[in-house]
Amino acid sequence: MASLFKSIHAVPYTTASALDLIRSQPSQYVVATVVGRKYVLAPRDVLTIPRLRDVKVGDVLALDEIHELGSREYTLRGNPTISPSKVKVEATVVEHTKGAMEFIFKKKRRKGYQKTKKHKQTYTRLRIGDIEIPLPSIQSII
Repeated sequence: MASLFKSIHAVPYTTASALDLIRSQPSQYVVATVVGRKYVLAPRDVLTIPRLRDVKVGDVLALDEIHELGSREYTLRGNPTISPSKVKVEATVVEHTKGAMEFIFKKKRRKGYQKTKKHKQTYTRLRIGDIEIPLPSIQSII
C-alpha cells in the first residue's frame, strides 16, 4: 500500500519543486498574519479586521507575513514566514463599517450606582485577491 501511495503523489525535495506542485493544484490557501492575528485565507474571501485608520476604500494592501502556503494535497510552511518573492497575496479595502451595538452595564450593590455604556466597534473589510506564485526567473536558475 505504501508503494501505491508514493507512485500517485510526487514528493517535493526542494522549495522550487514544492511551489511547482502547489501551483499545479486547482485551489490554494495561505495562512497570513494581518494586524497581529493569523487567518486562513483563500482567494475572494472577505476578511473583517479591527479598523485600519490609515487606509481608504479601494486601497490595495500587500500581505507580507505569510506563514503557510498550501493546496488540497501539498503544504509549504515558512520558517517563520515565506519570502514575499515566492508568494504574493494582495487584499483590497472594501469598506469601513461598524459592528452591532454593545452595552456595558456596571453596578455596585447597595450603593445605588448603575451606569450603562454603549458603543459600536469599528471594522475594516478586506477582499483577498488571487494567490500568485511567480515562476522563478532565469537569473535565479543559472
